[in-house]
Amino acid sequence: MAIFRCNKCGHIREVGFDYIGKSVKCPECEQITTIYDTVTFIKAVIKKYQTQTKELENLKQESSNNDLENQSAENISFEEIDLHNTNILAQANNLEPIFQWFKKRNVQVQFKPDAADTTGFFDEIAIRLGNDFDVLSHVSNQIKYGQNKGFSSIKIEISKKTPQDIQKVTSFCKELYDYSFVAKYFYQKKEKVIRLTLQTAPRIREFFNGLWMEWFTLMKLLHFFRKKKIAPACTRAMEISFDGNNSNELDLFILTENNVPLCIECKSGEFRQDIDKYLSLRKRLDINKNQFVICVFGLSDEQAKGMTSMYDLTFVNETSMIDHIEAVL
Repeated sequence: MAIFRCNKCGHIREVGFDYIGKSVKCPECEQITTIYDTVTFIKAVIKKYQTQTKELENLKQESSNNDLENQSAENISFEEIDLHNTNILAQANNLEPIFQWFKKRNVQVQFKPDAADTTGFFDEIAIRLGNDFDVLSHVSNQIKYGQNKGFSSIKIEISKKTPQDIQKVTSFCKELYDYSFVAKYFYQKKEKVIRLTLQTAPRIREFFNGLWMEWFTLMKLLHFFRKKKIAPACTRAMEISFDGNNSNELDLFILTENNVPLCIECKSGEFRQDIDKYLSLRKRLDINKNQFVICVFGLSDEQAKGMTSMYDLTFVNETSMIDHIEAVL
């Protein structure tokens, strides 16, 4: 594996060999950083370590390390981890409270171990896409359309966009290529046309078919939890069953330390045909209206407010979702 380490904020993670020599944005601070071969990076670390050996000899390393390990085991929280490079949500101490909550209601639960593993790049791309949804949704929709039609490549026309939006789109498409979400990227600057060669990997197809919204929502929630210094149990893409046969997938489920449940479903485009299903699901789980949230990307605030007043569900969009969660908590 290769090493990505930001010289500005210190963010570090492993990436594939094919990223060696490339410069990409840090997911934490957006500083442009070059990715190095692991051996080169380790040699530099060892050299630095050797210069500090005499100082380290005077420290009681074994005692200090044991204290740190004990503290970490007892006090795991979102504040202490790299949210963009962790599998903490797959650990038993996170999932057990959720499992017990459903068990008391005679609901069977099945977790997906890698559903909230942020060690890949799904979370970073999802945040970029969600934060500039008005501008970048055009790109994701064209990729989705091309993948579903079996196209090997797509062409994105950006001549009618503002210079600011052109910069956002080209930067995003370049990042898609850097993180291997597309196989090739070429920008015809004179014609204002972007050409992308699409990937066929199932996980990439699923991402653009809608999973990116779940990743965006999850990461927004995790950053919110860390900012507020709270650590509820939460998971993504879990399956529940009331009778052992008829199963439902919940996009995101959160359980606070006070045992308050929050269920968030992520949608875009045509979602109205699913309203009855979610009304029935909310009643069967006995979750309050303000705790069963339908986050519809691109929905206006006025539409969200109107639909919330019409149905026993809470409708929000990608920008108002965190404000609502904060009010509930």
